[in-house]
Amino acid sequence: MGFAHFARRIKQPRGIWVKMTFIVVLGLCFVFFWSFLSSSASSFNVQRESFDDIAEPVSSRTKSAHDVSESSKSHEKGKVESGSKSKEGKKVGGFVHKHETKRKKEHAVSHPHKKKDVPKAVVEEVVVKEVQEQVEAESDDSESNKEDGEEGTESDGNEGESDANGDANGEDSSASVDEEVEEKNEEVTANEIGKKRKRKGPVFDPKAVYIWRLCNTRSKHNYMPCIDNDGLIGRLQSYRHRERICPKKPVMCLVPLPHDGYDPPVSWPESKSKILYKNVAHPKLAAYIKKHNWVNETSEYLTFPQNQTTFNGNVLQYLEFIQEMVPDIEWGKNVRIVLDIGCSDSSFVAALLDKDVLTVTLALKDDLVDLGQVALERGFPTLVSSLASRRLPFPSGVFDTIHCAACGIHWHSHGGNLLLEMNRILRPNGYFILSTMTALTASICWNILAYKTDEASEMGVRIYQKPESNDIYELRRKKNPPLCKENENPDAAWYVPMKTCLHEIPSAIEQHGAEWPEEWPKRLETYPEWLTNKEKAIGDTDHWKAMVNKSYLTGLGIDWLHIRNVMDMTAIYGGFAASLVKQNVWVMNVVPVHSPDTLPFIYERGLFGIYHDWCEPFGTYPRSYDLLHADHLFSRLKNRCKQPASIVVEMDRLTRPGGWVVVRDKVEILEPLEEILRSLHWEIRMTYAQDKEGMLCAQKTLWRP
Repeated sequence: MGFAHFARRIKQPRGIWVKMTFIVVLGLCFVFFWSFLSSSASSFNVQRESFDDIAEPVSSRTKSAHDVSESSKSHEKGKVESGSKSKEGKKVGGFVHKHETKRKKEHAVSHPHKKKDVPKAVVEEVVVKEVQEQVEAESDDSESNKEDGEEGTESDGNEGESDANGDANGEDSSASVDEEVEEKNEEVTANEIGKKRKRKGPVFDPKAVYIWRLCNTRSKHNYMPCIDNDGLIGRLQSYRHRERICPKKPVMCLVPLPHDGYDPPVSWPESKSKILYKNVAHPKLAAYIKKHNWVNETSEYLTFPQNQTTFNGNVLQYLEFIQEMVPDIEWGKNVRIVLDIGCSDSSFVAALLDKDVLTVTLALKDDLVDLGQVALERGFPTLVSSLASRRLPFPSGVFDTIHCAACGIHWHSHGGNLLLEMNRILRPNGYFILSTMTALTASICWNILAYKTDEASEMGVRIYQKPESNDIYELRRKKNPPLCKENENPDAAWYVPMKTCLHEIPSAIEQHGAEWPEEWPKRLETYPEWLTNKEKAIGDTDHWKAMVNKSYLTGLGIDWLHIRNVMDMTAIYGGFAASLVKQNVWVMNVVPVHSPDTLPFIYERGLFGIYHDWCEPFGTYPRSYDLLHADHLFSRLKNRCKQPASIVVEMDRLTRPGGWVVVRDKVEILEPLEEILRSLHWEIRMTYAQDKEGMLCAQKTLWRP
């Protein structure tokens, strides 16, 4: 009856208002119902837009796998109480020494085939820290206490997305979020930043019980937590993000091994020409191989014929062609650090390695074939990222050369912010090698040095050079793009939106980038005038040179013939990487975002690295590294991360089966860390402790729950 009465009222003259009210009510109900269904898929971690709220780095410009053993039977259930004490050894100085039979022993080492004492260098130097390292560790710890709990905050909005070529579809919403966070950061007063929080106790919960499970994700054995999208957006579109968005909760699951299992990777340098197919298995890789002649499937291997590349001609001819056009490039001397945009066959990277050029490939994460993983398996430096609306995690003015051959990037999109980002990270007087053409290079005053078509590769190559001074900027008729504001830190790059402006070129001797570095290898031991803590950098280099030569290369049981991909998770001045330059390895130097900004100096000495926050997963594929080195990482992260145990899970994801981790830290941290590694069925190869400091060396096994 009520409904009939309502229908009669609609037919009346004033029924139009009733109709409109009815439609509005239906619309509101629909909106409420839809938001209820999609709310669970639209919550993401808040993304940092600058260094302001996490102790912004001071800009320098302003003043093996062959011996993998099965895990112990006693750990079959995959759980352990991290506070439990080992029955194998006695507790000395608060840290359990494994494999000891007498209390008077100072240290012990074990590896699959034999026991071997650690050289005296470990006893004498493992705990003897350089003064500046102790000061920095304490200052970093206090820095982390100053943060106002921001690491645990969350937001309900999704960041902007872009297409496969880097175009941002939702850039307006992303930019608004970026501006919002920047405004909030500016509102934080110095007094609020300086407030110290009370310590929350130990880094790892001593009463925690860890029960491990496999990650249940769409990307399965290739899972990259902050890159692969398993939410609603991923189901509607591609499962790859257009921007870095991390899971709401810390990742505490283990990435499974490939479907057909995992075997020890081919050792370097043989891996340049062949790798095991099943180690990089991907659903779309087989179809890709059939269409390209630079990679072949031969039995259980993927092989890479030397004369077959994405270039029509030989890649060596291509490099010679470039140097003929611009002799000043001088591969391996004047040019040492190169960024290669886009990942294909890696022939360009391989050829430059033979010329003593260190090239890092930016594997664009929209490439679903996972060629970046193939490059890592071959032993080439690779970073998984995107070119969309945020800055790349590099400081300004550090790459000697940037190369982009047929990479298909839309450099003109959104005010040319992608090309302006290349301008930010390219060293003054640096070279930009492009196989396509863009009109924007004139507006940013890049000088075209050469333009020619290589007859062998049939590829037109343009070589641009960034100006070395600001004088040319003043001569522009149209000041577009404009110069960046003076308070804009060009080195801030962690979750910072790209800017459509030009940073001024440094001119003073105390500014990094004002002068071109010394030729390689002299630049490795050169300490520029703008480096404020020169004595500390020299001490750091000498310290790690002695440690690596006397202990790491001979005393830890590591077979360095099977080590190629290395990461230093807390690279202060790059001393650890510098001590390994004569080994057949490359080192990814990671400077945590809460630490002093030393990354420009690492590039200055002919090494490379990135900024990263270890409270989040790293941007790379599982099983990427043969060795992880962490010097006081966990003590410096105290009270920053919601669940520090997730960092250990991330270390497990990054390391290949048979790979190693070497951790130096406080005894109170190493003891529970060892128990967590044992719960993951890692083999503890060596533990050592003296007073309050210690070292732990462990090897990953093939165990999965």
